[in-house]
Amino acid sequence: MQATEKDPTFDPLKAEAFAGKFLTVLNHGSLCVMASIGHRTGLFDAMSVMPPSTAATIAKKAGLNERYVREWLGAMVTAGVIEVDPATTRYALPAEHAAFLTRASAADNMSVFAQYIAVMGCVEDEIVECFFKGGGVPYEKYPRFHAVMAEDSGQSVLSSLELHVLPLIPGLTDRLSRGIRALDVGCGSGRIMNRLAELYPNSHFTGIDLSREAIETAGGEASEKGLRNIEFVVRDLSGLDATDEPEVFDFITTFDAIHDQAKPLDVLRGIYRALKADGWYLMQDIRGSSDVHNNIGHPIGTFLYAISTMHCTPVSLAQGGEGLGAMWGEEKTREYLHKAGFRHVETNQLTHDIQNNWYVVRK
Repeated sequence: MQATEKDPTFDPLKAEAFAGKFLTVLNHGSLCVMASIGHRTGLFDAMSVMPPSTAATIAKKAGLNERYVREWLGAMVTAGVIEVDPATTRYALPAEHAAFLTRASAADNMSVFAQYIAVMGCVEDEIVECFFKGGGVPYEKYPRFHAVMAEDSGQSVLSSLELHVLPLIPGLTDRLSRGIRALDVGCGSGRIMNRLAELYPNSHFTGIDLSREAIETAGGEASEKGLRNIEFVVRDLSGLDATDEPEVFDFITTFDAIHDQAKPLDVLRGIYRALKADGWYLMQDIRGSSDVHNNIGHPIGTFLYAISTMHCTPVSLAQGGEGLGAMWGEEKTREYLHKAGFRHVETNQLTHDIQNNWYVVRK
């Protein structure tokens, strides 16, 4: 501050306010890492069904080391997540907090998203190098990203699939019941397609993804469930091109997948070609504007730009792609859809989903 006091426009009150705000940021960032641990270890789940208990009792219930649990509890108490009785040193997770931190909360479990902070930290060194040298970071450098994405998808999509997502397309469930061909481009671990295959045995489903690990997970789940109406294929998504038979699928989906691609426009053109003339394309992608000033006030804008910086952009650039980033925005999304050939694009938003737009697209 001493160096800036010579500037007559310098506002010391504004500076102090910013410093205070950033102290809060440091605490909140640390809380995300601790919340991720609380989710992964099952501590939140264990405490949600326990009376006020000592650290040793909580550790025993969760099957964890007491020393680490005690330190974690300190972080949770000082963050205001967990309460402690000073007289007995017994800890409790209030029901109102558990409603947003446990697996029983299903779609409301916010601790799932806290995992992204730790995942991003794993590649900080590689991203810093990219800032100096350019280039990207390949998928294989993100060992837990697919697992977290699958859990995220299970909350934002799978939990609302039947009640909110499928009804976005008129008559779709009837057509699925009768039997159609469906394709998920960038299927990841395949949880959504496997669920649809369970619900609609008369339809046939295909999932494709660049990640062999994700495809193996998807295929394993399908085998465990005994599904015979689904297949998963390892494939570069930009390979959906003129070598494929045209107008094969009645229904095509992408769930938070297009902006990560090396050649997103080529993928969309491939989807256009693969879709039947009377077919439907359902595209879930990040809600936001292509212009950064329009995203001021976005409820999770900073988080989404951070995910874009640490994963979406470098993954695309690692493939020699254009690096659209997660916050490519609705304006550019519509531009790319129209360039791909689509003429009918409807934007939908689900009340429980502050992160995504749902585009219902037709030729």
